[in-house]
Amino acid sequence: MSALLTFIGIVLFVAGILISVALHELGHMLPAKAFGMKVTQYFVGFGKTLWFTKRGETEYGVKAIPAGGYVRIIGMMPPAKGQDPTKVRKANTGPIQSMVENARTAEYETVAPEDSGRLFYQHVWWKKLIVMASGPLVNVAIAFLLFAGLFMLYGTSVAQTTIATVTDCVVPASQASADRQCQSGDRVSPAKEAGFQVGDKILSFNGTQISSWDQLTPLIRANTDKAATIVVERNGQQVTLRTHTIINQVQESQMSEKIVSVGFLGVSPEQKVERQNFGFAVGKMGDLTVATVQALGKFPEKLVGVAKSIVGGERDQNSPMSVVGASRVAGEVASSDLTVGQKGAALISLLASLNLFLALFNFIPLLPLDGGHIAGAIWEGLRRGFAKLLGRPDPGYVDVAKLLPLAYVAASVIVVMGVLLVIADIVNPIKLFNG
Repeated sequence: MSALLTFIGIVLFVAGILISVALHELGHMLPAKAFGMKVTQYFVGFGKTLWFTKRGETEYGVKAIPAGGYVRIIGMMPPAKGQDPTKVRKANTGPIQSMVENARTAEYETVAPEDSGRLFYQHVWWKKLIVMASGPLVNVAIAFLLFAGLFMLYGTSVAQTTIATVTDCVVPASQASADRQCQSGDRVSPAKEAGFQVGDKILSFNGTQISSWDQLTPLIRANTDKAATIVVERNGQQVTLRTHTIINQVQESQMSEKIVSVGFLGVSPEQKVERQNFGFAVGKMGDLTVATVQALGKFPEKLVGVAKSIVGGERDQNSPMSVVGASRVAGEVASSDLTVGQKGAALISLLASLNLFLALFNFIPLLPLDGGHIAGAIWEGLRRGFAKLLGRPDPGYVDVAKLLPLAYVAASVIVVMGVLLVIADIVNPIKLFNG
């Protein structure tokens, strides 16, 4: 039964990825067609074609390897300035120039004289911007709809003011792990010394009435190593506990891996799933976007740790995963002892997070990512706008084909990173549950 549930979880997650990819590419294709651009192919997957059909000038199909997709919009690699797009020919120049010109040749094999005005590069910059940005924006929309639906219909865990655990000893964040036990020399936590018990409901901290855990946390942290008087409700009675918080290293927040030195008490709250409103969903989406951007900034550093884990090092639970690793996690969630609701929430959250990551990754201003073409369109708009403002001749379109050598390097790096993550996810996968 466990194996069947794992299989079902993987299949559902992969299906969600393929639907996300299909919608991403649709985000490119629909505005391209609306603007009159020539679109010849719309495929989900890569490799051998499993099925296709042709409607008008566009082929639609599915390929064997479910690892992405593409839309072919003719004219994304423009001809050299002054060159007739219907007469582009292979170059016999140096290797770099040949690389660029041969790419132009492949781009214009399907261009006919009647296509003039329909090629991507011939359109105004803001139309190019819309076409290229719409793909990743679809992923942002998917992520938001999934997260909003999750928060508003199912709910999210909210920390209560009731204590769930009392920490026995003080462990710095740099040493914290699931299997870290108290050791001789570890300091007894202030909460343990003061006599806190599981089930205590915190009513006030140093005279401030407490209505939520989010209100309590900054008060404890700001208290550093000073005296603390905490009133709790225990078995229907109010009990006053006195202690001194201490300065300890803790994670800044769940959304950040930054370590800070702040006041520490040594208690953690009960969690209760509560439905949230639309405003919460919007704010949370903003927080998740910031956290994802920060994670992208640390991506190279994280990859070093991933590489070390392949040869026997410890795999950081917060390290990046490939689609293979995410699918394995989805299978693990499906076969776990969680309730059906918890499983569904975890899978939706995983798919939403993946969509948000892919969207922001695609916005990186480098070819072959969508962000490279977005940057080219914006630069073209700025050049033409300044030229018009200064009364200078129109500089024309931006020739992104000149960036192809850099694009090939970037693509190679992306492939290497992908292979590295897949190997790590096979050799030393991230596990959400022990055993």
